[in-house]
Amino acid sequence: EVQLVESGGGLVQAGGSLRLSCAASGFAFDDYVITWLRQAPGKEREGVSCIARSGGRGDGITHYVDSVKGRFTISRDSAKKTVYLQMNSLKPEDTAVYYCAADVRVLCYSGAYVVDYDHWGQGTQVTVSS
Repeated sequence: EVQLVESGGGLVQAGGSLRLSCAASGFAFDDYVITWLRQAPGKEREGVSCIARSGGRGDGITHYVDSVKGRFTISRDSAKKTVYLQMNSLKPEDTAVYYCAADVRVLCYSGAYVVDYDHWGQGTQVTVSS
């Protein structure tokens, strides 16, 4: 069974940090681009960051949307089949449900956030208080 399970969300004050995890199982993790997206109340879902598949062309490539550049860092651990999103200098506007998604077809670049992803996690709530 394919699963993506997010964890690490919570309540934090502005300027604080959180590290989200996306644990994968049931598919060839290294072959998939993993993407973080978020959805705030009353707003459309938006992309946050993606990381390329491991071991092939483009290995190590990451992408961040402008609003999180310099504050968020995405990484992946193939041995643990987990992708992390380290979020620093959090702002109230970062408040949202954060989802990870996986797809074998996409590339990690600015266009990765509009894809109909194969697999989704259930989401984890991040709340940043001012």
